[in-house]
Amino acid sequence: MNNVSETAPASTPTDWLTLPDLVEVLGESQSRVRRLIDDHHLIASRRSGVLAVPALFIVDGHPLSSLRGTIIALQDAGLTDDEAIDWLLAEDDTLGRAPIAALLAGHKSEVRRVARTLA
Repeated sequence: MNNVSETAPASTPTDWLTLPDLVEVLGESQSRVRRLIDDHHLIASRRSGVLAVPALFIVDGHPLSSLRGTIIALQDAGLTDDEAIDWLLAEDDTLGRAPIAALLAGHKSEVRRVARTLA
């Protein structure tokens, strides 16, 4: 796996998965992985020049189920993909933790409520 280590200050540490990494981890073709990104099941960013997805967004070999609606809420609030990823990984005072940690703990409604206030 490609461990691209570019994170914002005070962000949740994560490995970054490139498209070839995602093909392996998800057991899907590269075109299917790109479709998951296009359909907002995953969100990707160019880190160190390579399109990559934070490894935290994959749970048990699948995209985190609560991620899609959250990505859409963040895009509706006007965030770019890079800004959305940075927000998901950064500590949030309202949530008391990083939004991705709250999503992983099953608190998607709370995360989306906060995401809607970013507009």
